[in-house]
Amino acid sequence: MFDKFYKLVSNDIGIDLGTSNTLVYLKGHGIVINEPSVVAVNMKTSQILAVGAKAKEMLGRTPGHIKAIRPLVDGVISDFEVTEEMLSYLINKADKMSKKIARPRVLIGVPSGTTNVETRAVYDAARSAGAREVFLVEEPMAAAIGIRLPIKDATGSMVIDIGGGTTDIAVISLGGIVKSKNLKIAGDRLNNDIITYMRDEFKILIGERTAEFIKISIGSVIPGEYMEIEVRGRDLLTGLPREVVVTDSDVREAISLSIKDFVEGVKDVLETTPPEILSDIMHNGIMLSGGGALLLGIDRLLQNALRIPVYVVDDPLSAVARGTGIILDDLEYYREVLIGNQDELPPR
Repeated sequence: MFDKFYKLVSNDIGIDLGTSNTLVYLKGHGIVINEPSVVAVNMKTSQILAVGAKAKEMLGRTPGHIKAIRPLVDGVISDFEVTEEMLSYLINKADKMSKKIARPRVLIGVPSGTTNVETRAVYDAARSAGAREVFLVEEPMAAAIGIRLPIKDATGSMVIDIGGGTTDIAVISLGGIVKSKNLKIAGDRLNNDIITYMRDEFKILIGERTAEFIKISIGSVIPGEYMEIEVRGRDLLTGLPREVVVTDSDVREAISLSIKDFVEGVKDVLETTPPEILSDIMHNGIMLSGGGALLLGIDRLLQNALRIPVYVVDDPLSAVARGTGIILDDLEYYREVLIGNQDELPPR
């Protein structure tokens, strides 16, 4: 009776809490928010100045007393208070779109293999941000549900969710994760590789936003159409501004070691996967989701290295958020895929 009452007076909100971007799903409305996971704080007054896209514009451009903070590092909360403020902003913004009198129920996607302490931090942040009830799900599981894989069947599926801070590799069967691996090789690592390469090869210093722009504009992992871009930065020798031309082959060289480690990480998971499930994966293929799946040629590179079909899912950026929405539509059916609610989590 209480459940029916709360369905009428409160919202169900799904959150893909990412290192780079956070997506919010509102039941009945779809994905309503897609904002960068950045918060701008006035250090003098501890006042939150901006959250999301407005805060990201401030990265590398703030005076001394204002800090643009990314509260999540490698998929884990590094600044609890700022994460709480960001979640509060996002939950309230989504809640106002469909006005209900009771506090919302929230489902949050977290990286696979998170520790009890990290899980508790996400749970506490969401409760403090105004959620009535909090559920957590592993991101590769949410992505698999979001792309409509038969996760409850006796057949193996493999999902690789390439995010900003982490890459989640998971083999799923019968509603559970059979094998998984969490790699720190993701979008942020590739950005740092590009910054290091520009410093070493071109003797020019660029910022994080410029590195990301280079990666999105001309980034690829296998040779293809020639691409180039003009990049501005600070000359390390003279200290003055300088402009250089960077090509797609430069970017490939910059990220080559990280991509090699990524492929080895996928191989490690396959090597320990039970043979029956491996045959299913060979038949069904590997699904790539997350922003990193948009890197040109990543599917063909993996396919050539593994000899297994690899597919980039439709709209890979929103796969996890769509999965949280499907789970919220039928929470009882998907309850076994959740990694805990307030009753099941360990004590503080």
